[in-house]
Amino acid sequence: MSKKHLVFIINPKSGVDREKAIKSAIDATLDHEQYSHELVHSEYAKHGIVLAKEAAAKGAYAVVAVGGDGSVNDIANGLNGSDTALAIIPKGSGNGTARTLGIPLEINAALQVINKGNIIKMDIAFANERLFISNAGVAFDALIAKKFAKSVRRGIMMYSWLVTKYMWLYKERNFDIIVDGKALKERAFIACVCNMQQFGYNFKIAPQADWTDGLFDVIIIRRFPKILGGMLVLRAMTGTITKSPYVTFMRAKEVSISNPVLKLMQTDGDAHECASTIHFKMKPAAQKVIVP
Repeated sequence: MSKKHLVFIINPKSGVDREKAIKSAIDATLDHEQYSHELVHSEYAKHGIVLAKEAAAKGAYAVVAVGGDGSVNDIANGLNGSDTALAIIPKGSGNGTARTLGIPLEINAALQVINKGNIIKMDIAFANERLFISNAGVAFDALIAKKFAKSVRRGIMMYSWLVTKYMWLYKERNFDIIVDGKALKERAFIACVCNMQQFGYNFKIAPQADWTDGLFDVIIIRRFPKILGGMLVLRAMTGTITKSPYVTFMRAKEVSISNPVLKLMQTDGDAHECASTIHFKMKPAAQKVIVP
């Protein structure tokens, strides 16, 4: 019986010591009776997309994203339209996708998930044809994604500091939003279209989101007294943010958000330029993923 082939895609920026630990864990924990494997390295931004496409074209059983939400997004982009499964060894900062899917953050435990090989088909989403699998936003979260990407320091302390600093400085914007044909006007602090539950660090922006239901969870956080920001964070950490009086929660198959001066958005935590109108569409059950 031939072995199933895994391709691990590693970002060399993770460091020599971390890479040694990953290789050691693979040697010790991966089920070598079931799987053959190879390790490849991304060498530049978005190289993971190219590497994942190549692995899928060669018939890989699964491509393992060794990294954070950005790395997972790259691999999902590369696998789009193929029959190759996505697997994750979480090695990022927030690891929102892995946390939502229940994948352990510890290397050996994540490898055991791969060994068990339980596969589901998850939804993938598009924002003006740009693929994302977790969430996309056009307001405060996009600003924080941009600032966090430029930060030398990583981790929850830096993320929390940026959120606290810019929460007081950020000016809400008026958005025209269409949710399954229903037009809304909202002055929003956050306007987030979600397939999965969290930004990362267990900050659950859409705690009821189901990545297999073919629907977006649309979360609008309206203008609120900034002194209450801590309460909103607490609600997000405890999975109750949709119960806040400042939050509007909707489910939809298609969404569009527009603002004449909109120029920045984030998809899966990656901040980038965007058009003034963004159309969100869902592609149900489009990607195989290995989960617990």
